[in-house]
Amino acid sequence: MNTEMPHILAVDDDDRLRELLRKFLSENGYRVSVARDAADARVKLATLEFDLMVLDLMMPGENGLDFAADLRKTSSIPILMLTAMAETEDRINGLEKGADDYLTKPFEPRELLLRINNILRRQPEQIVDQSDIQMGDVVFDRIHDTLSREGELIRLTSVEAALLKVLAEQPNLVRSREELNDRTGAAGGGRAVDVQVTRLRRKIEQDPKLPRYLQTVRGKGYVLRPD
Repeated sequence: MNTEMPHILAVDDDDRLRELLRKFLSENGYRVSVARDAADARVKLATLEFDLMVLDLMMPGENGLDFAADLRKTSSIPILMLTAMAETEDRINGLEKGADDYLTKPFEPRELLLRINNILRRQPEQIVDQSDIQMGDVVFDRIHDTLSREGELIRLTSVEAALLKVLAEQPNLVRSREELNDRTGAAGGGRAVDVQVTRLRRKIEQDPKLPRYLQTVRGKGYVLRPD
């Protein structure tokens, strides 16, 4: 689990409940993103990192049970299932599909908070691979946040170093401009991130106009694809 404020994805087709979850969890120390259905949640999961998902069972289209079962094929994100069905068999079915816990609607907000806290406490600390990131003849040292070419240091600004550090946390994971802006302190929003990426490419890529390592994913953001 991240040492920073845990990031929760709340998935519910009920607009009112979705906003209540956002407001309540934000007020209690969490970063919160919301999704209206499974398809919307898949988009968020593909572009952002989350520590836990609050998932409604009964949704139009792909329901929560099917979504959780499919998600478990590729992800171990903790899932707290919300449902109006209180039967024991329903709860067992949800747990079998991959939910970590189960909360029946209507629920007391404090109980929701306790269950989320308990799930997150049970998660093992993430072991971060501290090995260097190799990009052709350029190496990024993730321990010291330094970039070098054949042993010679390449100067990075603080924002460039922060940007490369975030992208190198999980290579091949697409990061949205919004996340990169929030985590690097690049003043000026998404456009400022674009400028920093352009500058960073000049220091990494053999041909900055045809980037091999720091790539743009149209409509989603940026991704680092090292050797």
